[in-house]
Amino acid sequence: MPNIRTTQHLGLLGMLLIAVAFAGLQLTAVTGRASPDTKNYLSYALSLSGESRQEAGRRAIAYSCDSAQHAPIPTIPWTSRKAAGGSEAACVRRLTDSVAYWSRNGNTSGMTAPFANHRFMAIFESRPGYPLLLIPFVTLFGTVWGLWLAGLVVALAGSVCVLLALRSAGASWRAGLAGQALYLALPTGTVAMQPLSDGLALALGTAVVLGCVLLLRGREQTGAALVVGGLALMFSVRYSQALLLAAALTAGFASRWAWQRYRGRPQVRAGRAAVLCGVLAAAVYAGAHLLSWPTGQDSAQDLLTHHYQRPDLPDPWPAFFAQERVFWTAWLHRQATYPVLPVLLALTGWALWTRRSAILPAALAAGAAGLLNQAGHPNLDQLLGHRLIVFLWLLPVLTIPLLVDRPPRRPPGEAPPAGDDLVTSAKPPASPLSSSG
Repeated sequence: MPNIRTTQHLGLLGMLLIAVAFAGLQLTAVTGRASPDTKNYLSYALSLSGESRQEAGRRAIAYSCDSAQHAPIPTIPWTSRKAAGGSEAACVRRLTDSVAYWSRNGNTSGMTAPFANHRFMAIFESRPGYPLLLIPFVTLFGTVWGLWLAGLVVALAGSVCVLLALRSAGASWRAGLAGQALYLALPTGTVAMQPLSDGLALALGTAVVLGCVLLLRGREQTGAALVVGGLALMFSVRYSQALLLAAALTAGFASRWAWQRYRGRPQVRAGRAAVLCGVLAAAVYAGAHLLSWPTGQDSAQDLLTHHYQRPDLPDPWPAFFAQERVFWTAWLHRQATYPVLPVLLALTGWALWTRRSAILPAALAAGAAGLLNQAGHPNLDQLLGHRLIVFLWLLPVLTIPLLVDRPPRRPPGEAPPAGDDLVTSAKPPASPLSSSG
């Protein structure tokens, strides 16, 4: 027992040290992370906190133009940060003129400042979850430190969920800490620190993964609560990503259940997880429809009409699928030139082939959700970023750490026990923080 407690204490200390090291590194870039969409979320948060729409817009412009002074991405004229080489005053003047223009041209309602036409801003109006999270941070610490601290909390929360998911699946503390470190070091950590809704959606996605692992390990009440709560909160942050994740989990668990039934070893837990995720996927879709939030058709028109500044296409899908071919061709060329992700996915394949873990079905579903999300937004402007496809990076984050542990040994010819939902060990841990290995 002393050894078990010592291992647990060392694991907790390692978790804390990784978090502190990450926070220290992030202090080197408190500003400079703003993207063109940051001001939309910030103005939404300031409006929710009680400020007038005009004042919220002014403060969002001030932050966006100041934070992006050293940003390398060039401007998008009517929505962007300060142009490369331009002054902060010119940035403020341009965005202020843009607000005045769109106010005169019909964008007079909503929580976000009128940085663009009302139809485009409706996309951000349908994502209140992230602005709600920002309110206490920007109220107590101001816009600069508030947005930075919110990003830090989101990033660390996601990394801890990854650690807990690995531990709940039966992995050792070494593997759990490796997963936490990978989450923070890879683009998952970078995206989490950006002042955008993607990081919060990603953190909630890791909570859903943790819930799925607990479902498969027999802790059904806690697991179901995490899955339901995580997807419900993600609905308010990025409902399209919540729908894709729930649908991918449904397909993954249903396939697992069908395969095991075909082999004569049906898994009740996988079946229940499939039903739960299927019901939640339907609820997300119905909720977005009832609230009249933008649909896939709107997203395609947004891409093809430069954010609704040109007339809608009568039938956008041929042009949309042509854009898909262009995007994925360029994306594959990019991966061949800088093969970081392909190398990690190769290691992921090794882990999938050589390890058995309850985390694998959820990890595969998360990766599929990332690919589907990017497929829904084949925008070449995002080719060099990881924001839209970030859930794909959860696949190596959740699987490569399994290679740290030795595969379980069984007597020759012994089959895994019936109902064994891809576990690493026949003896599940009493809790995610208890010691094993």
